[in-house]
Amino acid sequence: MIAKRALVASTVETAQEAEQMLRARWDWVPVEDADLIVALGGDGFMLQTLHQMLERRRIVPVYGMNRGTVGFLMNDWSLDRMEERLARARRFEVTPLRMETETVDGERSVLPAINEVSLLRETRQTAKLEITVSDRVVLDELVCDGVLVSTPAGSTAYNLSANGPILPLGSSLHALTPISPFRPRRWRGAILPDSATVRFRVLEPVKRPVSAVADQREVRDVAAVTVSIDRSASLCLMFDPEHALDDRITMEQFIV
Repeated sequence: MIAKRALVASTVETAQEAEQMLRARWDWVPVEDADLIVALGGDGFMLQTLHQMLERRRIVPVYGMNRGTVGFLMNDWSLDRMEERLARARRFEVTPLRMETETVDGERSVLPAINEVSLLRETRQTAKLEITVSDRVVLDELVCDGVLVSTPAGSTAYNLSANGPILPLGSSLHALTPISPFRPRRWRGAILPDSATVRFRVLEPVKRPVSAVADQREVRDVAAVTVSIDRSASLCLMFDPEHALDDRITMEQFIV
């Protein structure tokens, strides 16, 4: 039985052109009726599509084709062999993070993050953070531009740019990576089991304001941030066998 497929595309011209060509060749259903989604765009649009599913609480597999820039989370674009590619595609489970924030004014919020949760200084003043891992204070004071917690799927994104480690997909690990650390100067981060809960307490939050970002969504002036895995909201990405996500993550370690 052929799955009911929905087609979504970013607003960039190349994605819109690809959408028109695919709609002319195959039948598609609305997103709310689909068993599978084909997404056209770049990594940012893929994250947007996944976040929309989390918001609707209706999660189906997503097969992306790159009509953006980097396209790390996407397959190569092709108009041909769509049925065959979908039938052969390998499925990968991606488990998001849960970011819980409390602001200086006492406001609380909860947001999901598929790639990473990052804390960033808002002004020229460095951030000062206390870090607790599973109820144990591991750093009394980290003076830095910021810090992030990355999933394996996101470890080749902002985490890698901040000199964090690349994590194999399915490794059940998270990366805790500082961004331009000043004190302790030699601390380069940690690799944690994904069962660990990481809590950040902002020291001097009024004098040294900090924002918290879950992928692309920001909460400003935070006083405390808790990051944990959310196993109730696992997502599914589909990749061509010859261009699968786990292979991409492995090969990123050999790019110089």
